Amino acid sequence: MTSRLVTTALLVALCVLPAVTAEKPAGDSSSRNNVNRTAKDLPTEWKVGKGGPKNVKWVADLGTRGYVPPAVAGGRVYVATNNQKPRDPKDKGEKAVLMCFDETSGKFLWQLTHEMPPPDVVTQAKDDGLLSTPAVEGDRLYYLAPAAELVCATAEGKVVWTLDMMKELKIQPCYVSFSAPLVVGDLVFVVTGNGRVGGEEEKFPEPDAPSFVAVDKKTGKVKWKDSSPGKEVMEGQWASPAYAVVKGTPQVIFPGGDGWLYAFEPATGKLLWKFDCNPKDAVFKPAGKGTKSYLLAPVVHDDKVYTAVGQNPENAPGVGHLWCVDATKAGDVSAELAKGKPNPNSAVVWHYGGPAPAGGDRDYLFGRTISAPVIHDGLLYIPELEGFLHCLDAETGQHYWEEDLKAAVWGTALWADGKVYVGDDQGTVHVYAHGKEKKRVAKVEMDEPIKAAPVAANGVLYLVGDKHLYAISSK
Repeated sequence: MTSRLVTTALLVALCVLPAVTAEKPAGDSSSRNNVNRTAKDLPTEWKVGKGGPKNVKWVADLGTRGYVPPAVAGGRVYVATNNQKPRDPKDKGEKAVLMCFDETSGKFLWQLTHEMPPPDVVTQAKDDGLLSTPAVEGDRLYYLAPAAELVCATAEGKVVWTLDMMKELKIQPCYVSFSAPLVVGDLVFVVTGNGRVGGEEEKFPEPDAPSFVAVDKKTGKVKWKDSSPGKEVMEGQWASPAYAVVKGTPQVIFPGGDGWLYAFEPATGKLLWKFDCNPKDAVFKPAGKGTKSYLLAPVVHDDKVYTAVGQNPENAPGVGHLWCVDATKAGDVSAELAKGKPNPNSAVVWHYGGPAPAGGDRDYLFGRTISAPVIHDGLLYIPELEGFLHCLDAETGQHYWEEDLKAAVWGTALWADGKVYVGDDQGTVHVYAHGKEKKRVAKVEMDEPIKAAPVAANGVLYLVGDKHLYAISSK
């Protein structure tokens, strides 16, 4: 089987979901379910570039990288990019940039810039800029700069505090730190990005440094930290945490670089449960040649955690796994597969993936992904990195349909206005009707790759390309 992936010098776009938007149901920020239940009349056709514009509210120039979705809040749109097209002549060279635009007009308001990690750390990802969607709460926003700096800034673009985790916690990012922070109460939760410098075959300088931290949102002081994966981190840690109250018990869920999910008591860091998202016979090998994976983005829905595994997009394609786990069970709820069926006493509600039956077109049922599931009205949608979009029953795992999109998909899908939107790295946005039967509504060609997850807020569809931020609206 050949891969359609375009080789890049980067390992990112990994499982980052929208932060708080102006509409609470849009891109449910704590559960990480990219669903907007209030959006109406979102367009299914639009034009940019030649023959356009049509149904385009505004377009804003970015740098030359667009891997993560924007955050929309308080009349502003915040988006991450790089510094290859500097707006400020004083900001020269390779930097991480957070830009802020007016939600109504698309007018550029301000930007904040940050240094990339040291050359011996960033190596191949030095051009990739900021890779964190801000979490927005009131007039404060929180994001993770590539050199493991957790930043708190105001909606007006003033930095309130910065936690330098390379200096204070001995974090050594694998290439870059990359995670969307999560704000719960008075705490900010963030995956630090600690990993193997240069990738899985290189040195691991700080295996005991924390992988997950809880930080006071007002002061930037660390309240508790955890380094559970330790030396078992396979390469890096780039996915984002999720939060839910499950039968009265709050829990924050950390996706570890060892392929495990860890659920903690938010206030104390006490471990509530953990779950191995790889079958017990899975083996990790460099360059994607093994069967064990680590990239996973948890989504919480109806007291269940849904997640799937993947690897660095540069690696070869391979077998993937999609899990539905009962979040009400405590303790070590490791995945147990016996003859392909979950143990009825385990926390596994259902599992989809593994080898495909002989004689099919593919070697496995479900391939590796760097997207999170999207769940609404009993259905789950998720694309593979190779470009196969799947629809399953969220309660039972029954597989309803799949579609080969003919291009790699780096971003999570969006459910909004009765439709499912998916972008691909060839610059196409695919639109499907919500339902158990496959029905393509539209296929819109853009002028650039769409690697970030689409976002809907206040009746507008936002798409991030490599060079532009698009606000799509028929009004």
